[in-house]
Amino acid sequence: MFEKTRLGNGVRVVTAPMPQIGSVSCFVTLAAGSRYETPESKGIAHFAEHMFFKGTERRPTARTISTEIDAIGGEFNAFTGKELTGYYVKCGSETRDTALDVLSDMLLHSRFDPTEIEKEKGVILEEMNVYLDTPQRYVGNVYDRLLYADQPLGWDILGTKETIEATTRETFTSYLNAWYRPERIVVGVGGRIGEGLSERLEELLGGIEPGPTGTPLPVELPSDTSPVMLHTKASEQAHLILGVRGYPIGHPNRYALQLLAVVLGGGMSSRLFTEVREKRGLAYYVHAAHSAYTDAGSFYSGAGVDVDRVDEAITTILGELRKIAAEPVPANELEKARGYAKGRFVLRLESPQGTIQYGLRREVLEDEIEEPDELLARLDDVTVEDVQRVARDLFEDKRLHLALVGPFDDPARFEKLLAA
Repeated sequence: MFEKTRLGNGVRVVTAPMPQIGSVSCFVTLAAGSRYETPESKGIAHFAEHMFFKGTERRPTARTISTEIDAIGGEFNAFTGKELTGYYVKCGSETRDTALDVLSDMLLHSRFDPTEIEKEKGVILEEMNVYLDTPQRYVGNVYDRLLYADQPLGWDILGTKETIEATTRETFTSYLNAWYRPERIVVGVGGRIGEGLSERLEELLGGIEPGPTGTPLPVELPSDTSPVMLHTKASEQAHLILGVRGYPIGHPNRYALQLLAVVLGGGMSSRLFTEVREKRGLAYYVHAAHSAYTDAGSFYSGAGVDVDRVDEAITTILGELRKIAAEPVPANELEKARGYAKGRFVLRLESPQGTIQYGLRREVLEDEIEEPDELLARLDDVTVEDVQRVARDLFEDKRLHLALVGPFDDPARFEKLLAA
C-alpha cells in the first residue's frame, strides 16, 4: 500500500496510491514537537504551527493563504504533538500542485512578522484558557506532569504564559533552524496521486539544505514523588486518569497491548464501560488506552465521574486492572476485542487522509512502515496467554499513578486508595 522514496537532500516521501479516489491528501510531517523544546522556549512548536498560517513572502497574509485554499475547495490544518508536527491540505486531485505549493511556501518562507506574533500571543493564551476550562482534556496535561515531571514530555504542548509572552521572531528562527531539516521531514501524499509528484517535490523542497539537528534528551522517569497529582477545581464532575508506566512505541508487546486496551476500555461492551458506567452508574465516560513515545509509554484508564463517588470509581477501575492480570481473558472475549481492533483499523484506512497519516506516523517515529496486512496478521497472532502476560507485566506490583481534576485538595486520601 505504501511506497517510499527520497529527494536529493534526504527528505523522505511516502505515498499511498488510491486511484479510485477523486481527492488527494498532502502532508508535510516532521520529527519535531514539544519534546524538542528548552525551558525558555516551551510552546514554540505549537506557536510556530500557528504562525505558518499567518503569511509568507508570496502570500503575505493569513487571508491570502486561506483564499487560495478556498479557491480549490480544499481543507487545510495542522497539529502539534510531543514528538511530531504535521501540516496538510486535502483537495481534488487536479489541484494537488497548488496544495503542495502552499504547504512548501508556508514552511520555507513564512514571514514571522513581529506584529502578527504579538497578536497571536493573545490567541495562544486564550487557547490555554480553553483547556483549563475543559477538565476532560486538561486532566491529560496533569497526568503527563505526574509521569514525567519537569522535562519536555511533562510540559504542556501549549507552553506557559511566561514563555509565550517572551517569544520573539528569533525564538522561531532558532527552533526551526535546529529541527526543520531534511533528515526530519517526511512528505506524505495519499489518494489519486497523479503524475510528476517526485519532480514537483524536488522543485519545491529539494532546496532545503541538510544540516545538523539537535537530539532530544532521553526521558528520565521520576520515582520519588507522590503517585497522585491534583488540579483543584470547583466542579460537579471529577475527571481522572489512572495508569501505570507502559512500553515505548516499537515494543514487541504492542499488539497484545492493543487488545488488552480493547478488552478493558474499547467500546460500549468493554469491561470498564460495563462495570463502571452500566452496572454502577459511576461515570459518563470511561475508556482505556496506551500512550507511547519513542522511549516511554503509559497504559491508563480515563473517566469522568460523580465527585461524591470518585473513591468508588477509582477502586472499581483498580479492581478491573487487577482482575485482568489475575484471570485469563475468555477466548470469546478476546475474539470480540480482536474483531473490534481490526475493524476500527480497516475503517481508518478507507480515506486517503487516514491511510497516509497511519503511514507517516510509523515512518516519522519508527523509520519504517508496517503494511496494514502485516499489522492485521500480528493481531491475529495474539493469544489469551499473551494478553495475560502483558497484563501481569503492567499491573502486578507496579506503581500506580492518578491524575485528578475536581474539588479535591488532599492527595493523601487518594494515595491510600492506590495502596489498598
